[in-house]
Amino acid sequence: MALSIGIVGLPNVGKSTLFNALNGGGAEAANYPFCTIDPNVGIVPVPDTRMDALAAIVKPQAMQHAVVEFVDIAGLVAGAASGEGLGNKFLANIRECSAIAHVVRCFDDENVTHVAGKIDPLSDIEIIDTELMLKDMETVQKATQRTEKLCKSGDKEAKALLDLQVKVLKALEDGITVRRQKLSTDEVAKLKDLWLLTGKPVLYITNVDDGSLPDGNAYVEKVRGFAAEEGARVAVVSAQIESELTEMDAESKLEFLSDLGLSEPGLNTVIREAYTLLDLISYFTAGVKEVRAWTIHRGDTAPKAAAVIHNDFEKGFIRAETITYNDFVTLGGEAKCKEAGKMRLEGKEYVVQDGDVLHFRFNV
Repeated sequence: MALSIGIVGLPNVGKSTLFNALNGGGAEAANYPFCTIDPNVGIVPVPDTRMDALAAIVKPQAMQHAVVEFVDIAGLVAGAASGEGLGNKFLANIRECSAIAHVVRCFDDENVTHVAGKIDPLSDIEIIDTELMLKDMETVQKATQRTEKLCKSGDKEAKALLDLQVKVLKALEDGITVRRQKLSTDEVAKLKDLWLLTGKPVLYITNVDDGSLPDGNAYVEKVRGFAAEEGARVAVVSAQIESELTEMDAESKLEFLSDLGLSEPGLNTVIREAYTLLDLISYFTAGVKEVRAWTIHRGDTAPKAAAVIHNDFEKGFIRAETITYNDFVTLGGEAKCKEAGKMRLEGKEYVVQDGDVLHFRFNV
């Protein structure tokens, strides 16, 4: 499953520093706007301690974590939707992502320039949202023109679609992002092929100074209040600290984190929050060749889960040999789970649970 998250924000809020930490380096980070010219892509493993527990039992030749693709997109400014700065190109990059990670500056530092000349996270969010809404308005306007032609040709479903598009456009013109418009599941599905930017799920990454870890500060509280209104999620990190951690060995990392009162890097939280944002879970396959985590949507049935390994697994699905993660670890592996009657045979209607250890039987 391609899970792609676009990292956006105003210039100099810490996007590229954060991306470098996620990806172990690569994107240029500098104290001036537009230092990131082409979108940088990093494939980042999803931290999951359950993998280590499975590997300790199975002793596989290899391990493969689930992954998230982060795309570092150049800093947007007011006027981006009309091409200001490097706007149009990067708005197109966001369109291709599954979700948006919006980095918001929540620290004071007179040595780091802010494009607006002041630290105001809600104003920063508004600038980005406005540019994304302007782009969405352009997209919906073009869509209504196409739908109007279908109405004239006698297409019976076109009228309902046109009404929806007009409603969404009016709300955008009133400054309401698509995700705040409280659209029904059916309405969202009808708009899916427009790839509206402000309809994407958002994770706000509040970039703080190290003294504000792990709980945040007054700036973060403002972002939390805003995010709660639209059902978005918030992560608190210090991009600078995360960048420093990438230069340390494992032992030094643990000591440094302990001194800060942290149990793990903030990036672990970012990645997990991104997973949660898109309502994703992992199931495992565990054999001597490989222990691997596979990404699926919460609520997916066994055949759909099998399809992420190979389409043939779904087409020829027979059953899923299923062991819960807790049983697998507690009893010490597949053979002992079988002996204890803890392996279940599940059919096509089974909804896979987070952490299930699965082995698919299929015939094509």
